[in-house]
Amino acid sequence: MTEKNALIVRGGWEGHAPVEATELFLPFLKDNGYTVRIEESPAAYSEDLGAVDLIIQCVTMSEISGPQLGGLREAVAAGTGMVGWHGGIADSYRAASDYLQLIGGQFATHPSKEPELCCGTQEDNYLPHTVEMTDLGREHPVTRGIEDFELDTEQYWVLHDDLIDVLATTTHPVRPWHPWHRPITSPAVWTRRWGHGRIAVATPGHSVDLLQHESVRTIIERGMLWATRTASA
Repeated sequence: MTEKNALIVRGGWEGHAPVEATELFLPFLKDNGYTVRIEESPAAYSEDLGAVDLIIQCVTMSEISGPQLGGLREAVAAGTGMVGWHGGIADSYRAASDYLQLIGGQFATHPSKEPELCCGTQEDNYLPHTVEMTDLGREHPVTRGIEDFELDTEQYWVLHDDLIDVLATTTHPVRPWHPWHRPITSPAVWTRRWGHGRIAVATPGHSVDLLQHESVRTIIERGMLWATRTASA
């Protein structure tokens, strides 16, 4: 088995448990021949990343400097893969427009329950919803063979561009207490080619227990294998 180098970058908002969440995947990475380095901030992105085959990022919100962002974009364009889930990749570095362009989709909100049922906890935003595979998703190596599945957790509303390849979606229905007037479909799993690099994003993953859901975990792990630097890169 060819050894590969993975860099885990974690931090930001503690509500997404970046340490516990990323450590769930250490056995998988090591079993698949990755040497893993862990950093607690995006400062590592300003280093030479030429030997890094895969970046796993779990940094919700937070900030990134110009040199750090430049290093990340250059690394991905040169062939380093990038993978993440939920706010750790789709709600990172909100003030950095070049990061948003790199990822191709950005968290906007997660709709709440009926106001009368809200009590000021994270569970206020837990809604039952379906993650539905697209035609592409039924064929893509990241999601092939995975059926539509149900979750009761945050349902991400995502703003996105047309350069992403959407593998799964989720639809926000019209509810009396929300102001929109027709159902809104958001990407829930997508991939993206950027230069020679590959990016894989899954929006489910709010909590450690959700990351252990068979379909969610399988999608993330397959995303790691798919995004890892290819021979052509």
